[in-house]
Amino acid sequence: MRTIWSSLLAGAVGGALTFAAIKFTQAPASYQSETAYQPVSRQVNYGNTPVPFDFTKAAERTMNSVVHIKASESRQAAIERQRNQRNTNPFEYFFGQSFGYEQQPRSGTGSGVIYTDDGYIVTNNHVVEFADEFTVTLHDNREFKARLVGRDANTDMAVIKIDAGNLSAIELGNSDEVKVGEWALAVGNPFDLTSTVTAGIISAKGRDINIIKGGRAIESFIQTDAAVNPGNSGGALVDVNGKLIGINSAIATPTGVFAGYSFAIPINLVKRIADDLIKYGEYKRAYLGVNAATMDAEIAQELEVDFTQGAVIVEMDPEGSAARSGVQEKDVVVKANGKAITTTAELLELIGRSKVGETLPLTVVRNNKTVEIPVRLRSRPEGD
Repeated sequence: MRTIWSSLLAGAVGGALTFAAIKFTQAPASYQSETAYQPVSRQVNYGNTPVPFDFTKAAERTMNSVVHIKASESRQAAIERQRNQRNTNPFEYFFGQSFGYEQQPRSGTGSGVIYTDDGYIVTNNHVVEFADEFTVTLHDNREFKARLVGRDANTDMAVIKIDAGNLSAIELGNSDEVKVGEWALAVGNPFDLTSTVTAGIISAKGRDINIIKGGRAIESFIQTDAAVNPGNSGGALVDVNGKLIGINSAIATPTGVFAGYSFAIPINLVKRIADDLIKYGEYKRAYLGVNAATMDAEIAQELEVDFTQGAVIVEMDPEGSAARSGVQEKDVVVKANGKAITTTAELLELIGRSKVGETLPLTVVRNNKTVEIPVRLRSRPEGD
């Protein structure tokens, strides 16, 4: 018995000595604090211009062009709104919000982008639509009263004006040249935190998320994963060179705050609308006069075609530009003005960027044959 215990003790001691020898000969573990991390400096080439990965130049070029907007409803406007509610709904006074007290004026904040150096500022319609008083704060903290120039609910665009000169108008980019996977910066005033810059990539283009209600809505958003929150609306989406490629307009969220994706109106559409609002006070929109659906495998099978991208004409207004130019139901639009059309949103954006009186060449597939149709764009008939 004593011999067995002696053998076990000798084995345990030997094992311990072996384990200690192994640990002694091993190199000690290496630990490094996060603050000691040294990032690798890299250069990315977009076109002919090498751009640093840290975005500082893009931010510097943009922040002076992005403003804070406070939109308010005057007391008189609030009283008028209350009166209109009572007139249109006789139960409003007894059972609605106005029962027993006067409604308070509404107010809110958002962002805007200096479009011209003489004071025209672009923003979202939903930032200003309820208000009749506007205060604009520049990046250098100067404040100005502003007036509404024009707005368009169907595109969620608006223009306001301040009386100032020599402002830092933003440089415009080209949203057609933007590619999925490129870096982008969102600049605005989320939660009233002025001059906030966030970064992400272009996640998709031509997104229709059905956020603008009504049959005349144009939605062809640039989707990014740059953080955008309440207050960013109307702010800038810029490329790595600080050029404006979109106006931030919406977020996809179950909570009311950023949850991974944000959406911007492409600058090529913004420019078309803003120029009309400045010149005419309204957006003079060309009228194609069709209802279209985005192609998919089921529609392709029904039409007996071997492709699944494009916009198929489902219904037509006989007085619309398309019908008068020879477009037919079940035609599939695959190109407009030489640009490939893969979704209905892309077609609506191109129509939205076109002017009344212009001729827009459409390439359609009809009965498995390609047909070129020049469409002369008309305005919407009066009263329609």
